[in-house]
Amino acid sequence: MDTISVLTLRLAEAIGLYMIVVGIGGLTAPQRWRQMMDDLERSPGLVMALGFTVFAVGAALVLIHSIWRDPLSIIVSLIGYVALIEGALLLAVPGPLIRIGAKSLNFTRAWAIVSIVLGILLFLAGLTGRATVIA
Repeated sequence: MDTISVLTLRLAEAIGLYMIVVGIGGLTAPQRWRQMMDDLERSPGLVMALGFTVFAVGAALVLIHSIWRDPLSIIVSLIGYVALIEGALLLAVPGPLIRIGAKSLNFTRAWAIVSIVLGILLFLAGLTGRATVIA
């Protein structure tokens, strides 16, 4: 896959690897996801810490990679904006996101498989892609 930036390729690899690891965790220990949601429902401080972390990662991605020139760079940029918005919502109005997360626990294995598949695709796109100048 051609993209405009080497940064896009490296970020795609890192995000893809993260998604693969999270998906494997969901398949091998789905009860851990339920425990994490239980912890979030009981601990406003933990929600605040998570929201800050997700917001910071999203903001960093948006600041260093807001490129909208090719499919891979658009995907990486969208992931940054989604993380930024999710972090902001966790900081400002966490209730709805926590309720959605709790309901999604019924589909932990499905989400894990989706995460692994998308992670592999993103990782391979970054690994095998090349950065070329688009005129």
